Amino acid sequence: MKKGPDISVSVAGIQMKNPVMTASGTFGYGQEFTPVLDLNTLGGIIVKGLSLKPSPGNPPPRIVETSGGILNAIGLENIGLDAFIEEKLPFLRTINTPIILNIYGRDLYEYTELVTRVDQIEGIAGIEVNISCPNVKAGGIVFGSDPKLAFELIGSVRKRTQLPLIVKLSPNVTDIAVIARSVEEAGADAVSLINTIIGMAVDVETRRPRLASITGGLSGPPIKPVALRMVWEVVNAVKIPVIGGGGIMNASDALEFLIVGARAVQVGTANLVNPRVTNAIIKGIEEYLKQKNIYNIVQLVGSLIV
Repeated sequence: MKKGPDISVSVAGIQMKNPVMTASGTFGYGQEFTPVLDLNTLGGIIVKGLSLKPSPGNPPPRIVETSGGILNAIGLENIGLDAFIEEKLPFLRTINTPIILNIYGRDLYEYTELVTRVDQIEGIAGIEVNISCPNVKAGGIVFGSDPKLAFELIGSVRKRTQLPLIVKLSPNVTDIAVIARSVEEAGADAVSLINTIIGMAVDVETRRPRLASITGGLSGPPIKPVALRMVWEVVNAVKIPVIGGGGIMNASDALEFLIVGARAVQVGTANLVNPRVTNAIIKGIEEYLKQKNIYNIVQLVGSLIV
């Protein structure tokens, strides 16, 4: 039997059987998808963002459909780190897939405390530091919008762990490459981008915002061209690996990100449309490589012809 193409990748020292990861948020804590998806097939699982203490998130309504995408203002609702360790982590440790914790802090202290505690947990492959959530009133995007604050934050958490550090970048900035270079200099092992783009929706009958928090983060197909451009810019600005995401709905979308230089991809909104979409994307990437006689996915990464 002819051996298929090698689609395994290494990102920031994390060895993955393929480049398809779940983005933090729409995949919950992983176990929710087990009735319909074998989690062992995934390249990596990034769990729903965690804070030190449980958070109820924003008041409803906090998610609405728009033309082609989704506008959300969940506000990082989560069970908190302690409950995650006790209730969710035991199951995740049984999965033969790298588990990456997405963390969020409201200030520098919370970020550093989170990283310090996560560093002591067995069975974690890496940490994704979220400095890009647009739906909270403190922290997050405040750090992700200012290169000096981003440098200070990542430099601080870098001292607290030897685990691979991935930094989730915001598209809601003037120059995302500047932020990427700043966190690279501070010690980040990789960057992931993009998070959602700030948007708004109005009910014309009531003339009120459709979200209780007025604005929210736009995700889904409409943001893919923006995400692709930003990934390309960052790939050309830093030496650390780049993980691409934003509007990936199928294998063709994922391939675009790989071609412009992303080492791996994150699938978010598509999980809400089709809970098995990650498997379809993995198979689609394999088929593409076979058709193009590409024997190792590394040959595809960054192969854009200009």
